[in-house]
Amino acid sequence: MLSVQQVTKRFGNQTAVDQATFQLKPGEILGLIGQNGAGKTTTFRMILGFLMSDAGQINWDGQPMAKLDHRFVGYLPEERGLYPKMTIEEQVLFFGQLHGMSRRAVSAALTDWLARFQVKGKRSDKIKDLSKGNQQKVQLISALIHMPKLAILDEPFSGLDPVNAGLLEQGIRLLQKNGTAIIFSSHDMRNVAELSDRILMLRNGRTVLSGTVDDIQKQYGRTRILLERPALNRAELAGLPGVSSVRENGDRYTLALKDETAGSAIFKAVSANGYIQTFSQQAPSLDEIFRMKVGESND
Repeated sequence: MLSVQQVTKRFGNQTAVDQATFQLKPGEILGLIGQNGAGKTTTFRMILGFLMSDAGQINWDGQPMAKLDHRFVGYLPEERGLYPKMTIEEQVLFFGQLHGMSRRAVSAALTDWLARFQVKGKRSDKIKDLSKGNQQKVQLISALIHMPKLAILDEPFSGLDPVNAGLLEQGIRLLQKNGTAIIFSSHDMRNVAELSDRILMLRNGRTVLSGTVDDIQKQYGRTRILLERPALNRAELAGLPGVSSVRENGDRYTLALKDETAGSAIFKAVSANGYIQTFSQQAPSLDEIFRMKVGESND
């Protein structure tokens, strides 16, 4: 188990991470979110030992991470680092052996991983001749082929189309079933919401949200109403008691409420003339909550 307790990192007068605290169990996925510069990558680098914290403790199974052989860790950096003149096989062999695998074991596993991520290329193809998407897949394979106990993925979905993002998600699920503890960052809240068992949000280095998606959404109540083809127009909807804003998208409207208790009266108002196709009162999406928390920092 990974344990991060009261970890702080400063660069001069700037506090990049301020008393970060969380735990990550085997087979658990933690989504780390926040704006650029919030402290996500700095947190990863401290876990990996690339940076020393100024305060706090980072342990794995009760032992300080700094004293452990890190071959049990798989790391995908945000900025890709491949050797362009190497072939796919040479690249993956290099990283697999760094993590303690034999050449035979890497070679045997590589076939399955190339198929799993649908890499367009042969083992003998050089990295420089691959598309950016396939280069990213090769780097992912290099980080994960040894089936790490702890996987740290910094923006793994960046630049991937929906099909390839789905393949990556399958790879992450495979690691999870194998008992790998996984922490990843992403600016796509849909990926975070779908993959994460728990979420941690940093803002200016401080933890401002922590918990499951359901727990976080419950804090905000059911303050969103989704409507389709209501009898009222946008101005009329905005004028209903308890409505703070209205967003229009074709025939669909999203009403933001000041309080979820306004929902009953709004339902009566929009259905007064009979049937409406859609009325759904929900909690804000993770993307909306993210935007709200970021907005608080700009007040």
